Parts: sequence; C-alpha cells; structure tokens
Amino acid sequence: MATDGSDPVPPNQTFDTILVLDFGSQYSHLITRRLRELNVYSEMLPCTQKLSDLSWKPKGVILSGGPYSVYWPDAPHVDPAVFESGVPILGICYGLQEIAWHFGKNVLAGEKREYGHAYLKVERHGDGEAGGHVDTLFQGLEDDMEVWMSHGDKLSHLPDGFVTVATTSNAPFAGMAHKSSKYYGIQFHPEVTHTPQGKTLLKNFAVDICQARTDWTMGKFVDQEIARIRALVGEKGQVIGAVSGGVDSTVAAKLMQEAIGSRFHAVLVDNGVLRLNEAKQVKETLTAGLGINLTVIDASDRFLGRLKGVTDDPEKKRKIIGNTFIEVFQETAKQIAADAHDSERAGDIEWLLQGTLYPDVIESISFKGPSATIKTHHNVGGLPKDMNLKLIEPLRELFKDEVRELGTKLGIPEDLVWRHPFPGPGIAIRILGEVTPEQVRIAREADNIFIEEIKAAGLYRNISQAFAALLPVKAVGVMGDKRVHDQVIALRAVETSDFMTADWYPFDGAFLKKVSRRIVNEVNGVCRVVYDITSKPPGTIEME
Repeated sequence: MATDGSDPVPPNQTFDTILVLDFGSQYSHLITRRLRELNVYSEMLPCTQKLSDLSWKPKGVILSGGPYSVYWPDAPHVDPAVFESGVPILGICYGLQEIAWHFGKNVLAGEKREYGHAYLKVERHGDGEAGGHVDTLFQGLEDDMEVWMSHGDKLSHLPDGFVTVATTSNAPFAGMAHKSSKYYGIQFHPEVTHTPQGKTLLKNFAVDICQARTDWTMGKFVDQEIARIRALVGEKGQVIGAVSGGVDSTVAAKLMQEAIGSRFHAVLVDNGVLRLNEAKQVKETLTAGLGINLTVIDASDRFLGRLKGVTDDPEKKRKIIGNTFIEVFQETAKQIAADAHDSERAGDIEWLLQGTLYPDVIESISFKGPSATIKTHHNVGGLPKDMNLKLIEPLRELFKDEVRELGTKLGIPEDLVWRHPFPGPGIAIRILGEVTPEQVRIAREADNIFIEEIKAAGLYRNISQAFAALLPVKAVGVMGDKRVHDQVIALRAVETSDFMTADWYPFDGAFLKKVSRRIVNEVNGVCRVVYDITSKPPGTIEME
C-alpha cells in the first residue's frame, strides 16, 4: 500500500481476487458476499466487462445467473478473452449455459421449468481420462445433495471436451467440467442459503481450484485503508464529512480519525427529526468516546419551519430535508474551512467523506442498470459541485456485515456497531401527514419505548430494523373513564439480509401487549397502537 503520495493500491491489487461477472441475476451479489465470508476477496463487474480494461488479473472468474436465454439475438455474452485468460471459470445457471454456448451453442428451452429445491446426484470420475481436477468442485460434498434451482433452459448435450459431474431428475447436465481446462458449470445456485452446502462448493472453487489466499480480513483492511487514506489526503490535507450516529458514518469517521486525526472534521446536523436525545448521545459517543473532531449544528427550527404545511407529499418532505441539509452543511463547511485556514494548522479542506458501501457500487454497475426509483433514497446524496471537494469513500469495497466487523476492530461500542439503520429524513418520514414539533414529540416517545422493550426482551439483534410511526388518523378511546379522540401509532419491525426484501418480525402477543400498554399510558396524545404485518414487497420498510 503506497504511503508516499503515489496512487494508492486498491484491494484487487493487494488481495487475491475472484471476479464475478454479473448477468443480471437477483442473486449475483450473494456470490461475492459468500466469497468474502470465506475470507476470499471478490469483486463484481457487469458481464460486458473487457478484461483488457482491468489493471489487475483475477485468480478466477465466476459467471452469474441471469434472466435471459443465451440463444436470444440480444442475449448478453461474456468477453471471449475470459476463456483465453488461463484462469479457472465457474458458470452458475445462465453462466453454465454461457460456457456451453461458447463451446458449441448447445442450449435449448426446457420442456419443464425447474424452480425450487432439487436433489443433485454427483458423479465422480477419479483420476481417469477426464483428469483428477474435475472432481475437485464437489470434493467433500454428498453424492446426493439438496440444491436450489431456478431455470427454464437447459443443455441439449455436453459441449466437446466436457464431462458430466452432476445430474437431477430434470437436468441431465446439472454440473459439468472440462477434461483439461479448469472450466466448470453448474445449473443450480450455490450462493443462496437454500443450497445448504453451496458455500463449501464455492470454497472448493475459490480456494482449491483457483488457489486464492484466504487473507481478506478486516484486520488487514484497516491497516491498508489507513495507509490508502494518508496517501490520498497527504500530510496536510483536510477532510470534512457528515455523520448521523449510524454505523456506516460512525465507522467511516473513526477510520478517518485513525488515519489523519483532527484534520478530519465531522459534522452532525440536528434537523429536528432525529430520535429522542440523539444529537446529545451522538456527540458524547463520537467526541468523548471515539475522539472524533465533531461540530454539531442545531438547525431544527429551520428544518421544521420549512416542513410546516406539507401534509401528503412524502417526496416533497424528502426534498425539503435533503436540500436544507445541503444548505446547512455547505455553510458549516465554509466556516470550518475558514477557521482551519486562519489557524494555519494544516492545508485547505479538499476532501468530502462519503459512506458509500459496496451494495451501492454494485447497484450502479449492475448489468441491468440501477433499479427503478421507488422513492428518493433515505440518505442525503451528493453535495453541490461548486463545493469543489474530491470524494473519499473508505467503505466502498465493504458489505454491511464487513462494516460492522470493521467497527468492532476500531473499538466502536457494540450497541452502536449493531444499531438499526435510520433514514436521512429521520422521523419526518415516520410521521404520515404534517411534521410539527408536537407530532415529532409523539413519534419520538413512542419509538423510544418500542426500542427500549425490544432491547429488554433481547430481540434487538434478531431484528434488522424497527420503529414506531405516527398515522394521520384519530381513533376513539376510553382513558381515565372518559372518551378521547387521539392518534394512532403503528409499530413496524422487519427481518432482512439485504433490505431488498423483508419479512415482518413475529413478536408474541405478550410483548406487543406490553409495548402497546406503555405507549398508550406514557405518550400523551395516543390512544391506540397497531402492528404492521406487511412484508417487502409489496410494502416498503419505511412508511414513506
């Protein structure tokens, strides 16, 4: 890792890297995640990637699944140079068919679609004519193993030079291997949890066949990323970045502090729609606890003033909050830059910290392109170009679980590392209707009770995200022997691995009864509590 001001070396030139070429499968990112879990570094690029444009050579290539048929006139195909690169290749589902198409165009539509669980019969070849390496992919696996299928096309016959290594009742060529080259294809998906032994198969490919080192760890990443930051910023450069108290921004901020100390300027903008006592807690955690140079700006009056009167337009709320954040952040950045310049402590502020994660990168480079916009992203996006700041993104190679592990390595408290996500627009998108100081109070207090009880029940780590939302309706209730007409709180809690899909969390009745009783008794203005049991899709995780 360069530390002398020269261009820093990215992970793909430091760690043995398996390249995943994405043909648009909904599972493609899981291949990369499973390899990372094996401590093998992996990156995903679109299937159209030209190998000649890469500045690094992969240890192996995996061709993902995809929603296409390889025989369609406009079907995507891999760069032919992949097959001339001399590295092992594994094709998964569409990837298997892509290999077969390349070596003989022998793929056709199946008479029967195969979707769901199937039982795979492994065929062993030993050290005979096929060569000993053909059995390596399934070494240590059962001859009759459960797998997950999702395909309509299948091979009409094996390409020349290949042998069958696995079959199912509906797919006679469910696995194939080349006799002399280390090319493999499987019709099932080893990356999903529905294939119980799939991770072992990926390990066989990456570690035993590709000979990739298993040295991708957050311990090594910390040292190398700190060196990379120092090389980018230089000895006097300064960095500014917004923090929210969430795990991503906190880990990024702590990493910057470890790298350049007080030359990193963290900014927390209190927008008036944070959680109960959040600004105070974040300040204590980041400054006293983690030693981060933090400026807190209370702009709650400005935010709430601009939200006044906005009742039924969630996108307008988001834009008001996003634009106001940019305005406040820009003002603060200019003041910090002026103070730093006057003190002559260091150079000018040239860099903007951004907490981009690898799923964001994957979304932007996916072969299918970025997904359709359901709503403006919860987190505030890019800042104006006239700020003339260069982006620094220390987490852009990491998945969420890796960020949590990195946070632990950096000494960030466990309760913060495992904190549930919180949207940039805050409680404003959990208040359906107009956002007023009184509505914020009700939503905050109810949310705080819900999270308190989840933690007290030992359920917090089992749940991916939970919150209380305030509905734009009133209901009749009886409190203190008199009739009231007060507001309704909706509780929401979900389980998810990637936040692309989610299921509601199955609390027992006693838990919900306790939470409901506390909210009605302790939060003035609420007389009824409901629990949202809508999965994603069709619902979104947040209410707006």
